[in-house]
Amino acid sequence: MRNRCDPNESITTLGTRGPAIRIALGAIAMLVLSGSFTACAPAFAAPVSNVVLVHGAWVDGSGWKPVYDILTNDGYTVTLVQEPLTSLQDDVAATTRILDLQTGPSILVGHSYGGSIITEAGIHPNVVGLVYVAAHAPDVGESEGALGKTMPSATQAQQGAIRNTPDGFTFLNPADFYPDFAADLPRDQADFQSRAQVLTAAAVFTTPLSAAAWRSKPSWAIVAGADRIINPDLERWYYARAQSQTVELAGASHAVYESRPKEVAAVIESAAQHALH
Repeated sequence: MRNRCDPNESITTLGTRGPAIRIALGAIAMLVLSGSFTACAPAFAAPVSNVVLVHGAWVDGSGWKPVYDILTNDGYTVTLVQEPLTSLQDDVAATTRILDLQTGPSILVGHSYGGSIITEAGIHPNVVGLVYVAAHAPDVGESEGALGKTMPSATQAQQGAIRNTPDGFTFLNPADFYPDFAADLPRDQADFQSRAQVLTAAAVFTTPLSAAAWRSKPSWAIVAGADRIINPDLERWYYARAQSQTVELAGASHAVYESRPKEVAAVIESAAQHALH
């Protein structure tokens, strides 16, 4: 793309056009001096068209479908990461693999534990903006498990809500899934999801991050006001620290990306429209 503010290009192009152009340039110069015209304001960058969605613990990417439908109908190219939830390194690698396939600048979106993933994977050169949806956003050397203990969630306070398998994987007690994860979804939908959980390695919650993309890239965030999986106060703290442009959705559960897809999609589209400006 040509640089509309390249002074050499302007002089070369306009300097050979004769008296009429010189008169016009004189008029523009007067406007500049008067403050009525910015001669070299950069052109607005085109909105970002690629969006990559990253799910969190205990679920897969299918919960993003309501947001996916809105974004694709609005002309975005949307790709979902189906990370294995076997380790933070494996999940970051799965996300990086998808980012490598993007054809240009991309918005990287994470829900819940997916926030830790995008924080590390977001250093990828294709990523120009981050969106945290009821998500963790640790810094380098921090883990979401340690930070969660500073502001425990309602689920953490319930003995037996988070279950462990003998080989080191975790899941949410199905009886607690509806009230804690998805209280604003239809009960039958939440019950199905409680029985379709993707067991998640316990180590993903305690592995310190080696990169924090929010330190160098713009971010947007959504606080789920009635979140019981992550303390909403922790979400607010994360996003204040990252200086994210933040929206709070009162009454929204942890499954806000499913229950409030219009609002979530609107934040993602705002990121896409402004990340390069």
